[in-house]
Amino acid sequence: MSVTIDIAGLPPEQLVFSPSPLAELCAALHVLAEPGHHPGLHGWTTATNAALRPDLADRLCEADFLWGSTSSDISMPFAALPDALGRPGATLAEDLDLLDRLDDARFVEAALEISCHSGYGRGGPSPLLNAEARTQALERATVRGPRQVDFAKRLLEDPPAVRAWIRRLFEDCAEAFFDDVWQRVRVQLAADARNKTELLRRRGLAETLAEVSAAVAPADGGSRIRVDKLSDGRATALDPAVGPGVTFVPSSFGWPHLWMLRAPGWRPVVQYPAAAPELPGPRSLELLTLRLEALAHPMRIRLCRYLARSAFTTTELAASHDLSAPEVSRHLAVLKKAGLLTTRRRGRYVLHQLDLTVVARLGSDFLEGILR
Repeated sequence: MSVTIDIAGLPPEQLVFSPSPLAELCAALHVLAEPGHHPGLHGWTTATNAALRPDLADRLCEADFLWGSTSSDISMPFAALPDALGRPGATLAEDLDLLDRLDDARFVEAALEISCHSGYGRGGPSPLLNAEARTQALERATVRGPRQVDFAKRLLEDPPAVRAWIRRLFEDCAEAFFDDVWQRVRVQLAADARNKTELLRRRGLAETLAEVSAAVAPADGGSRIRVDKLSDGRATALDPAVGPGVTFVPSSFGWPHLWMLRAPGWRPVVQYPAAAPELPGPRSLELLTLRLEALAHPMRIRLCRYLARSAFTTTELAASHDLSAPEVSRHLAVLKKAGLLTTRRRGRYVLHQLDLTVVARLGSDFLEGILR
C-alpha cells in the first residue's frame, strides 16, 4: 500500500523544502499528547508537561484531537493558499496569519478530521455547509469523547470565536515553551531544507527523496512520488486551483512519523523527520515471538495502523475495513492475547488501542511503519 503524488512535468524548482514554525509546533504538541509515539523524547515531554500552567494544559486537552491521534491539516495553511507558493511563514506569527486567511468552511473541514476515517483524500462537502457532513462529524466526535463533542459543536456554531481561541492557544504555547524550542531547532531545520534543495539541484529527484526517507521514492519513471504508507491514496501536485508543487517540511519532532497532507484542494505536503533516535530492544525472545506471530496476519497490520493513532470501537474498525464486527473481534482477540492492546470503556463504547510502549520493543522498523 502507498500514497502517490502526480508530479508529471513538474519543474524541480516547484519541489519546495522549507521548515514551518506552525507545523513544528503542532508536531511538538503531538509529542506532548502522545509520548508513547516518541520514546526518544520522554525527557523533554516529561519536563515540558510538568512546567505547563494548569490553565494552558487544560486548554490543550480541549483541542488535542488536532494534533493527537492524527495531524490536522490546519498545521499547514500555506498548502491551501495559492499565493503562498507552497512556502510556510518564516515565523510562527506569519504562519498564524496564513491560518487566519483560510475561509471558515475550509478551516472547519480540516479541524474536524479527528480520526483516520476512510473519507480523507476523497473530498466532499464541509460540515459547516452540509447537514449530512455535519452529522457525520459529530458522530465521529461522539466516539472520541465529550471534550471532542463540545469542541466540534462550538466550532460548527461559531467558527470565528473558536478560530480566535485556537490562535491564542498557539500563541500561549509559543510563550510557554515553543519559542525556546524554535530557537534551538530552526537552524538545524533550515540547514536540512537548504541541503535537500541543493541535493535536488545537483543530484536529482531520486537521491533527494532517498535522503528525505527510505519510504519516499520516485515511481513511474519519475512522473509520480510514491510514499510507502499503510494506506492507499492519490494526490496531485498539478492542481491549477492551488498552484503546482509539493512542499517537504523537515521536523525535529517527527520521528517515527512521516506525515502527508493530500486533501483535495490543498498542495501536497510531506513532513519528514530530520533525525531518528534509538529505541530499546525486546525483553525476551519468547515474548517477541508471540507478538510477531500475532502480527503476522496482514489484516491485523492494517488494524494496527488505526489502533496506533487512537482508540477505536469494533464497529468503527469494521466499517473502515469492510469487515464484519465478528471478524474484527477475532483479530482484536489475537492482538489482546499477545498483550499488544489496551481496552477501556467510555459509556456504551468499548475502545481498543495499540500499546505503543510494548510495540516499540518490537523494533524501530515496525513502529515506524505503522505510525508513518
